[in-house]
Amino acid sequence: MKKTHMCKLISKKTLAGDVIDMKVQFPEESKPGQFIHVSCGDGVLLRRPISICDAGADWLRFTFAVRGKGTKKLAQYNTGDFLNILGPLGNGFSIDKKGDKTPLVIGGGIGIFPLLYLSKSLGAKTEAILGFRTKDLVIMEDEFKGTCARVHIATDDGSYGHKGFVTDVLKERLAKGDISSIYACGPSSMMAAVKKIAEDENIYCQLSLEERMGCGIGICAVCVCKSKGEYVKVCQNGPTFDSKEVDFDD
Repeated sequence: MKKTHMCKLISKKTLAGDVIDMKVQFPEESKPGQFIHVSCGDGVLLRRPISICDAGADWLRFTFAVRGKGTKKLAQYNTGDFLNILGPLGNGFSIDKKGDKTPLVIGGGIGIFPLLYLSKSLGAKTEAILGFRTKDLVIMEDEFKGTCARVHIATDDGSYGHKGFVTDVLKERLAKGDISSIYACGPSSMMAAVKKIAEDENIYCQLSLEERMGCGIGICAVCVCKSKGEYVKVCQNGPTFDSKEVDFDD
C-alpha cells in the first residue's frame, strides 16, 4: 500500500490563465507517466489525480488547470504550506522501445504535462508535438525546447505554429521517417487518432489516459476504460497503456 506524505510546497507559479505549476519536497522516486493523488484541503472529500510533470532526487513537480471546487481549493495553497499527497501511483511509460531512432511525444492541452518528464528520459533525439487551441494557451514550449531536439507547435486557429491538429504534424513528420516510437497524452479524440496512425504505420505507441478517479489505488473502479473488449482500471493498470490495448468508442 502506498503511503501518504506531507509535502512542503517549495514553489508555485501561474503558467497561463488558470494553469498552476507547483513543486514540492517529495521523499520517493517516481517514473515518467506516474501520477499523484492530492488532497485539496478542507471541504473537498475526494483527492485529485494529477500527473507528475517532473521530478528529482527529493522533489516532485505537478501542473494542473483549475477546473472545479477541488483544483480551485488546491490553487489557494502557497509556498511553505504542506500538501497531503498519496503516491507515486500507477504504471509509468515504457521507454525501452525508443530504439536508436527518434521518439515522438505528442500532447494536447493539459496532456502535455507528463510528457516533459518523459522527454528527459527518452534522450536527446526526442521530438515533441504539442497542440493548443490558440497562441495565448501555449505553455512550456521553452522547457520542451530545452530537452528535445525539436518542438512542433500546432494551434487550432493557426495563431501560432501549424494551423490544425497535432495529427497533421504527426503525419508530416512520419513521412520523413526515422521515428521509433510514439508517446501521447491528451483528449481521447486526439489519442484515438494517434493510435490509428501509429498502428497503420506499424510504430510502437503508448497512451497515457486521463480519467476521473475516486481512490486512485484500484478499489472504487470509477476510472475504468475498455481494453481488448474488457474493462480495466486506469489507476491500477495504467495510466499508460500500449495503444493496441486501448479500445476507443467509435
